[in-house]
Amino acid sequence: MTTGTPEAAPAARRSGGRWRRWRRGRPFTAGVLVALGGAEMLVTLRAPLGVLLHIGPQGLAAYLVPIILVICGVLLVATPQQRVFYALVTLVLGLVSWLTSNLGGFLVGMLLALVGGALAFAWTPDRQRRPPAAEAPRPPAPREPADDADTAPLPDAETPAPAPADQG
Repeated sequence: MTTGTPEAAPAARRSGGRWRRWRRGRPFTAGVLVALGGAEMLVTLRAPLGVLLHIGPQGLAAYLVPIILVICGVLLVATPQQRVFYALVTLVLGLVSWLTSNLGGFLVGMLLALVGGALAFAWTPDRQRRPPAAEAPRPPAPREPADDADTAPLPDAETPAPAPADQG
């Protein structure tokens, strides 16, 4: 009994492989964690609890920090070349959220943002998993000397060259 056709398996691997290559080519997990941390902080701001804090004019910083965290999470996935900048912004805003966004979204959002920022900062592109080139360079073939002129030692730069013989 067969479980599937052999032709269907390579097509499934190719589509899954494309998604895997795209995801591994950027700090995907870090971006998702940062965006989730910012979204969780935004949700806790709208929670109907009496213990929530709003600092400043109508709690502008309480909304600004999580919104910037969500944007940084999206930008980490969209532009991995700028990951160090977004990771540093994320780490700083994750710590600032402790003061501005209800103890960092009751600690959960802050921890998600800090872990995501640390992952983004530590992520490096994997250069070893590139597809093989169409034709690999060939090593040079061993050369056999054709005559004695090819194997004669070259004169040193310190020894003077012999003077030409006078013909006449």
